[in-house]
Amino acid sequence: MTMTLYCFGESGHSYKAALALQLAGLDWTAQKVDFFAGETRGAAYRAEVNEMGECPVLVDGDVKLSQSGVIQQYLSDTYGHFGGTTPEEKLEVLRWVLWDNHKLSSMAGMTRFLMNFLPENKRPAEVIAFNQGRLKSAYGILDAHLKGRDWIVGGGPTNADLTCCGYLYYPEPFGFDRAEWPEIDRWLGNIAALDGWKAPYDLMPGSPADRA
Repeated sequence: MTMTLYCFGESGHSYKAALALQLAGLDWTAQKVDFFAGETRGAAYRAEVNEMGECPVLVDGDVKLSQSGVIQQYLSDTYGHFGGTTPEEKLEVLRWVLWDNHKLSSMAGMTRFLMNFLPENKRPAEVIAFNQGRLKSAYGILDAHLKGRDWIVGGGPTNADLTCCGYLYYPEPFGFDRAEWPEIDRWLGNIAALDGWKAPYDLMPGSPADRA
């Protein structure tokens, strides 16, 4: 049965789930959510798709799940990809998923939104600067961890990699320059070299160009 992922191209969290599905070679289809037209804030979406009003949402038969980390864990548990190979690795993968959602993706997603998807006269400069400071610290932690490693955990790609890279392939500026972080740059190249990899706007429907 084909799985459905409610997503949109601009969403880094949606990209994490879409990339897990894509790289695992699973049968899935993307259902575009018109976030910028307010779909996730509508009563119908909250009643029928996700009461939290967020993307992504995965539907696999009778199973419906939201939150990218939960979706990634479900796919690993159900279909056997990217979850780590030992109990110790599984916990380490979870540690990085939680770290990313708190320290990296949360800041990157918000900062990218504020810098690119708000009218220029409504972009809060002090908030953006504060967020970029926190992001710089997060990039430093990830870059240092990747020294001497091809992957964040173990000898192959895991959900740790697929969550931490979620916003780092996007072209819009938000304070991340791959050239400044050589270990992250190398690691992003490793992920992009995986069979089936696609950039966010090639993998999911929706992009800023659609609204230009």
